[in-house]
Amino acid sequence: MNGNIVKVRALSIWIFLIPFIAVNTCLYITTNLHSLIDQPYRLFDTFPYIDGGTSISRTARYFPNYLIFKPAMFLTSYLLIKYWLLNKKIVNSFEQNHKYIKKFIFFGIASAIALTIHSIFLGIKFDNDLYKLFRRIIMLSFIIFEIIAQAYLVATFYSFKNKLQNYIYYKILTLKMFLVSILIIVAVISIPIISLPGNDFLGFNLKYFKHALEWDYFIGVISFYLLTFFMWKKNN
Repeated sequence: MNGNIVKVRALSIWIFLIPFIAVNTCLYITTNLHSLIDQPYRLFDTFPYIDGGTSISRTARYFPNYLIFKPAMFLTSYLLIKYWLLNKKIVNSFEQNHKYIKKFIFFGIASAIALTIHSIFLGIKFDNDLYKLFRRIIMLSFIIFEIIAQAYLVATFYSFKNKLQNYIYYKILTLKMFLVSILIIVAVISIPIISLPGNDFLGFNLKYFKHALEWDYFIGVISFYLLTFFMWKKNN
């Protein structure tokens, strides 16, 4: 069991770092290293986490950025699958055949698959409404599956938290529960809005709101794995 905990801690920090570095490297190239990219894709004076000046896909789908983004997402997907399978082993060592195991495994692996599919099709232009709908559904599926998997995993650990007293920091587990709750609330409120075609909603332009939400939500989702790293005690 201790070996699996060590592996999960190592995986979790890489699941946080790899997409964080990849996405922000693409942003930096787009906004600062203009000699590396074509004129139409260059951006100036934007910090999308606040002003929503661009989307993640907008910074990642052209050369050379997709050479950074796509491999990073494929690697992240692979690490996610390993992460969820290792958590299954850890849970089984405390509570054999816990009622939530199949649920967080299913949604966790499904989210990794959705991320892979999204990365494959990123940058492929095809002027068809069904194709655009397909891409939107894949991206929403990744978000929904990921949050559901995170929620089930946190609920699983919380259900036998007394057995974990020598292995985890309770405050970090509680913080993870708070983070997932916030992500769920934001998703419930925002997904119906961002799923609307176009950017107009009751007279408001949603373009910048959608972009800022995408960047900030991305940080929230991967922060779950950063908290995993700090939740497990190094020496247990």
